[in-house]
Amino acid sequence: MTDKPGKKKQKAPAPVKSQQTSGVPARVAAHELIARVLFDRISLDEALIACEPMLGPLETRDRAFARAIAATSLRRLGQIEALLAGFLDKPLPERAKRAGIILIAAAAELLFLGVKPHAAVNAAVGAAALDHKTRPLKNLVNAIARRIDREGKEIVEAQDAEKLNTPAWAWESWQNAYGEETARAIASAHLKEPPLDFSVKEDAKGWAARLEGTVLPTGSVRLAKTAAVEKLPGFKAGGWWVQDAAAALPAKMLGDVKGKDVLDLCAAPGGKTAQLAAAGAHVTAIDKSASRLARIRENLKRLSLEAELIGADALRWKPERSYPLILLDAPCSATGTARRHPDVLHLKSAGDIAKLADLQFRLLSKALGFLAPGGTLIYCTCSLEEAEGPAQIEKLLRNRKDIARLPIAPGELGEDTDALAPLITAQGDLRTLPAHFESLGGLDGFYAARLQKLA
Repeated sequence: MTDKPGKKKQKAPAPVKSQQTSGVPARVAAHELIARVLFDRISLDEALIACEPMLGPLETRDRAFARAIAATSLRRLGQIEALLAGFLDKPLPERAKRAGIILIAAAAELLFLGVKPHAAVNAAVGAAALDHKTRPLKNLVNAIARRIDREGKEIVEAQDAEKLNTPAWAWESWQNAYGEETARAIASAHLKEPPLDFSVKEDAKGWAARLEGTVLPTGSVRLAKTAAVEKLPGFKAGGWWVQDAAAALPAKMLGDVKGKDVLDLCAAPGGKTAQLAAAGAHVTAIDKSASRLARIRENLKRLSLEAELIGADALRWKPERSYPLILLDAPCSATGTARRHPDVLHLKSAGDIAKLADLQFRLLSKALGFLAPGGTLIYCTCSLEEAEGPAQIEKLLRNRKDIARLPIAPGELGEDTDALAPLITAQGDLRTLPAHFESLGGLDGFYAARLQKLA
């Protein structure tokens, strides 16, 4: 396990003199974030919480840098692993897998984050020296990191980035559903850092001006660059909440909800709950996670909005009455959010999709039992997989003669009908893709269908 022959060995960099001035702590935190995702199989958001003891003492800039390294490493993991495989005679042994993480992060810095080579290489070697398992490999880390700097850019430019960074099961799924050209456009969108979207209570144009953003055809306000959300105008006053523009569309499919009772099932993280409450609905929000319900409650308080929150499993919950309007945002693979959550494709598999599809159909069937005759239900998922979207509705309509699909029109989603028309399928359902609104920064992938229980 050495650098491949034929390349002149480089002189090792000078030892790292100070962790505090070398940027090593930020890198070590980034390595831990990546390891938590790839080895412990938890989401990057969960890893950020678990690693708070490491991240907390860092300055704000270094915290952001650690997250950027981790996110970029996950976003470009396929390319980086292919590159490293070509630079190593054989895979690193299990006991040295942390050295692999250090090299992945170094490649992300050198090839995709534009970090100065001496800083990235020195910090990688410094990080390797801190751990007794990776210390014997610090010379290898040095050699490979330097080779990444010398040869890496030319190699990655020749790679098929879209295909390498997409797990085979996902690529096959998207290709079958949308064709290769669209599958490639989806994968390309996942390689870009997404903009920040807000849903506002009112006056989208005014908020766009105050936040130095733009109003999308959907009505959401979009910032072109990331920002510390809590420091932006209107946060403390509760003028808006963070919500991807695509995620804000399913609630619109219920129409005018002012003064009406709406059941919001699987409500967390609460963006749709806030939307419905802001539109004047009497919302009953159900979620089985107490901690996530607490976050919804906190956000509603900041927004000066009200909703009835109930901690319950929707599959076991027994309401005392039926509801005329229901929104079911079913648990799913979340592959449509991969541009915001680059860990998601590494944590899911084709087998997970099948299990989730079964859960979704049971939830959908249960939710229809809560729906009053003549009532409307929106079924949605933030998934790109056909099995979690259209296939569920087709299966339901084959088995239920008391349920009908209610197609939606572009004008129900916003005023710019020409821009919104591509988001609606031939069957009248909503289907957003990361490649939609490409010139504006893209959208999360969402599917939603509107159903009515026949009287």
